[in-house]
Amino acid sequence: MKTFKTHPIGIAQGDAQIFADFENDGEMWTGSGTRERRHAVTFDQPFRSTPAVQVGISLWDVDTSAAVRAEVVAESITPDGFDIVFRTWADSRVARARVAWMAIGDVTTDDDWDVP
Repeated sequence: MKTFKTHPIGIAQGDAQIFADFENDGEMWTGSGTRERRHAVTFDQPFRSTPAVQVGISLWDVDTSAAVRAEVVAESITPDGFDIVFRTWADSRVARARVAWMAIGDVTTDDDWDVP
């Protein structure tokens, strides 16, 4: 569990299109086997420490002639940003995907002192 003691809490959120492979016959749409796409997110303002990040699919356009398989995770989380990672496998065909995200953590204020 992440606890916050005395610092203000900031919430950053957004929505990112990860890919639209149907437009150019990309590998998520035409390929098979294990496939992955990454999208780097940079926060408008850095957090004081590593925030908690939640991601979820906000749009996906898939071919339903095969099983629909997907994993969406946040990786490489730092106070400055993180990577959204979308994975699929086998014969799943994904035309496009968009992912919503939210980061919650402590933030610095003008009252913070940085004593070396």
